[in-house]
Amino acid sequence: MTVIGLDVGEARIGVAVSDPLKKIAQPRETIKRDEFSVRRLSELVCETGAETVVIGLPLLLDGREGQQARLTREFARELQDVLDVPITFVDERLSTREAEAILARGRVKRARKRSASDRVAAALILRAYLDGL
Repeated sequence: MTVIGLDVGEARIGVAVSDPLKKIAQPRETIKRDEFSVRRLSELVCETGAETVVIGLPLLLDGREGQQARLTREFARELQDVLDVPITFVDERLSTREAEAILARGRVKRARKRSASDRVAAALILRAYLDGL
């Protein structure tokens, strides 16, 4: 069974999937956040045989939950309503910046960086979860 990692943003959702042994976090895709995103994520859970969904929680630098964390939890509740697998959260402070730094070292075109950044951030979130198993 696999695990799905999500980087939930206002406009896009980065998705990463683990291997069945839960050792590797692989960036998968970026989904436009709209009225169809919950359904698409539900389909991905079925397609990949995921047993858990891990969502990055954007905490403030002091560790408290701000507005973005509350919006992320709200989205997670919507998603949980249609899933039969548990959702868990991991601290995602600075994951997007780390993803952007990784991409800056590569040769990714600017137009594709934003979408790629979401996927890479999701993989970093998933990696943090897998490291804790």
